[in-house]
Amino acid sequence: MKRLYVHPKNAYLMWEDESPFFYLADTAWELFHKLSREEAEQYLTVRAGQGFTAVQAVALAEFDGLSGPNYYGRVPLHQKDGRYDPLLPDTEGGNSYWDHVDYIVKAAARLGLFIALLPTWGDKYNLKWGKGPEIFNAENAYQYGKWIGTRYCEEWNIIWMLGGDRPLENELHHQIIDAMAQGIREADPNHLITFHPSGESSSVQHVPDRQYIDFHGIQSGHGTNGLENWRMLRRTMQTEAKPCLDLEPRYEDHPICFKPEYGMWNCDDVRQNAYWALMEGVCGHTYGNHCVWSMNTQPTDYYRYCWTEVLHHPGAEQMRHVKALRLSRPYFEFRPAPELIADDHAVMAHQCAARGESYAFAYSPLGQPMRMYLQFLCTTAVKASWFDPRTGEEQFFAVVPPRETLFAPPTSGKGRDWVLVLDVLETS
Repeated sequence: MKRLYVHPKNAYLMWEDESPFFYLADTAWELFHKLSREEAEQYLTVRAGQGFTAVQAVALAEFDGLSGPNYYGRVPLHQKDGRYDPLLPDTEGGNSYWDHVDYIVKAAARLGLFIALLPTWGDKYNLKWGKGPEIFNAENAYQYGKWIGTRYCEEWNIIWMLGGDRPLENELHHQIIDAMAQGIREADPNHLITFHPSGESSSVQHVPDRQYIDFHGIQSGHGTNGLENWRMLRRTMQTEAKPCLDLEPRYEDHPICFKPEYGMWNCDDVRQNAYWALMEGVCGHTYGNHCVWSMNTQPTDYYRYCWTEVLHHPGAEQMRHVKALRLSRPYFEFRPAPELIADDHAVMAHQCAARGESYAFAYSPLGQPMRMYLQFLCTTAVKASWFDPRTGEEQFFAVVPPRETLFAPPTSGKGRDWVLVLDVLETS
């Protein structure tokens, strides 16, 4: 079975042959709950073709995921004494709820996609908001974790994602997550585990110093604080030396600050979060479209489109370029390089840089000039190119000496972001 590992330097993920794995996920929380098998195959085929490497989906879904049936009229759990019981999964017959989950997991595997599988949405243990109901305690969380871990331990394309957008606010919440993780890990010692936190927080705040956490995640969220996802990522990686990424940044077509009257986040906003994160040395990134994660079929002011209409929206198509840029140079030596750039800009204009041994990237989210200190990169000349995040095209424009240099991107303004690519030239 193919396996993922954490790289020995603790920053990135890799395959067992030590080749790099860049976690580029799409968000499809309601995938198992709402789509037919044919629709799921359609969705997965598109995302695989766009270069995604993973899909995030929930077994016990948020939108009435216990009592609301899936496409085939089945619910995930049977009831006992009038309550949905995590120890009574619907597995009877050839078209059970969990048979449907099995089918989609295997369909994703055929396309080379991981399923980042949340065993449950967070409202099933902390009904801070949502439908719920709360059904977990420490004992049944352990048993459910062991059951679902056993069911999928032989599927190569599983990454476990605990949490589910609710905070851990008391000892019981922590006991539930720890117990579920224990059950999963006992049944499945080979797949990686992470944690999806609530909005504008990090998994390191909720599950610090947990041996079962292989890589951390933040949710920078859908408000204006999401403009500083790079700060949250930096703090998380400074707190614990584990890989990290933004598991829920601003979604394309999502109401700004959850208010449709403010407008919608678009592909320009999505790209900013992705490249800001990249320059912090993350192990990947997550994209989301508001109408896809929900698998919406009835457009409203809050969900503007049907999910099938937005599969090819610009943000989704442009995410492949993030992965391509990151994989284009030596991978595991990459690290943040604030020493290479003068960043004195306001939040939305935050400029940042990262480097390897003989190359560097620098990001200007609004196409504003970047003052670079090339003398800290090398002592020889540097080949400079512009990388267009909208098209993935890289265009050489100059050879420059290793000194302080001001680089002006080809265009500027909102939606005119650019990556400066610097390759050190060997001496002749």
